[in-house]
Amino acid sequence: MRPLLLKLVFPLLIGMALAPAQPQLSEAQLKAKAQKLTKQFILADGHVDIPYRLQHKWEDISKRTETGDFDYVRAKAGGINVPFMSIYTPSELEQKGGAKALADTLIDMVYGLAKSHPAKFAVAKSVADVRGQFRRGLISLPMGMENGSPLEKNLANVQYFADRGIRYITLTHGKDNHISDSSYDTTHTWKGLSPFGRKVVMEMNRVGIMVDISHVSDDAFWEVMNITATPAIASHSSCRTFTPGFERNMSDDMIKALGKNGGVIMINFGSSFVANNYRQAESKMWATLGTKGITWNSPNAAEEAQAYMKENPLPFPNVSDVANHIDHVVKLTGIDHVGLGSDFDGVGDTLPIGLKDVSQYPNLIEELLKRDYSDRDIEKICSGNVLRVWSEVEQTAKKMQNN
Repeated sequence: MRPLLLKLVFPLLIGMALAPAQPQLSEAQLKAKAQKLTKQFILADGHVDIPYRLQHKWEDISKRTETGDFDYVRAKAGGINVPFMSIYTPSELEQKGGAKALADTLIDMVYGLAKSHPAKFAVAKSVADVRGQFRRGLISLPMGMENGSPLEKNLANVQYFADRGIRYITLTHGKDNHISDSSYDTTHTWKGLSPFGRKVVMEMNRVGIMVDISHVSDDAFWEVMNITATPAIASHSSCRTFTPGFERNMSDDMIKALGKNGGVIMINFGSSFVANNYRQAESKMWATLGTKGITWNSPNAAEEAQAYMKENPLPFPNVSDVANHIDHVVKLTGIDHVGLGSDFDGVGDTLPIGLKDVSQYPNLIEELLKRDYSDRDIEKICSGNVLRVWSEVEQTAKKMQNN
């Protein structure tokens, strides 16, 4: 080494040698820090199915409820303050009709929750709402529409639902609809988006609704990437690399493209999204129950599944497995393109060990701390990334409307 270079570098090397190592936190300290961070940061979840759950069985979620994954008491314990309310309409309403009416009913329900409990909940229509309500200690209730069927082939309904407070639309659900092909449907009606669907995406850009590519087919995803003027989100999807062949999750190439688009994949906690051995065991369960004429939507499906699992326990993943999906996205695209989209109240009793309800978010934050994620990284995962996308969508809409 040259003398001058040695003279410059040697003090740095000495300083590094003498600098104390970062202290390792104990298990108790990690738990305490995780709890602290969930209170310190805005914690957003891209997909919580409370409205449809309450439509089927009403409970007062302002108190601790007997069933379900979300209520005010557990939400405060877990630190979540921005659960996106899923305004879900079943795929069969595409043909039967009534999707728009059901969506309106569920939207009314969300407004009703905020009106009935103004000291606990508030509807959020903007990032500014979210930040202001967080400062006031309220749980914000932004709304995302799961399944575009309520648009009912009328482009004006995009503006209608924007006015009602919808801030993302999942273009389709379990079957192809008039907007997009579904990842669960092998029909491939449109080979991607329909001509109307392409207009819908552009209109969502114009009015300030985030485009959600969860549930769409791969072809539809790539079309969205080609035409959207704003970053997109996957409100509740995970990484296909852990569940080979499961098109509902995103491939590595799709995750990279979403990152290049500036978007965010929000990791689904459902065990069938997280671990392949669970998927296989669950498929075997439904095949067995199918021999008795029972499908997942049969009236007695939950009871029969519980009885089966009592005799044949399923290999539930855990918090670490969910964190592996976050790690994988960060490896592919960096820290700016991953978030949380639990699907609480939407995946039944299939949640991982340690993430069974909204009170347990700190378990995931603790796992991320163990993996040396910084506080800033964790803030981005908790809400920073999705709020950035939402802000960009708001800004683009203003520009488009002013031109």
